[in-house]
Amino acid sequence: MSPGGAASTYRRASTEGNTIVSVIVIEFITLDGIVSDPDGSGGTPAGGWAFRHGPEAVAGDKFRLGRVLDDGVMLLGRRTWELFAKIWPGRDTPFAQRMNAVPKLVVSRTLTDASAWANSQVAADPIDVVQREPRDVIITGSLSVVHPLMAAGLIDEYRLLTFPTILGTGERLFPAGGPPAHLALLSAEQSGAAILAQYGKG
Repeated sequence: MSPGGAASTYRRASTEGNTIVSVIVIEFITLDGIVSDPDGSGGTPAGGWAFRHGPEAVAGDKFRLGRVLDDGVMLLGRRTWELFAKIWPGRDTPFAQRMNAVPKLVVSRTLTDASAWANSQVAADPIDVVQREPRDVIITGSLSVVHPLMAAGLIDEYRLLTFPTILGTGERLFPAGGPPAHLALLSAEQSGAAILAQYGKG
């Protein structure tokens, strides 16, 4: 059984120079595993649970991506991409400049124009992207992308910013009935009101 998900028939192609490529999932998450509507933009009754702790709790490079963000590629679902396309282009902070500059692939079978956010392109299949991509892949939100990759055993690392909130309902990062996974804790640190934990394959 793959630690990143189900026993996988998928394998990423070797990259030039044997560079190790990682698929990294970053998420704001509650104590009971909910990741939906952390900023309240979805209009759900419990939305905004991460932002109630103030902007400093979620601003900047909270996931300690560093050069991975500058040298990698973001892989996003359509809903997450559309939300970000409304937010980031109008911002000019140092972190916003990095978010706007990073190459972005949006997984969608209906979106035809990705010009609303600079450096964005449309992709059809997240598994195909990950198998072919020579750069580190960063996924945030986008459960429509995360869950197929999880099932295929193609996620190498989770960076989870866990907030002291229990919602009881919402979309879960690890769905009921999903594949088991045995991960290794790579690091953990307090970040304001939350805990940033980094998990890799065990």
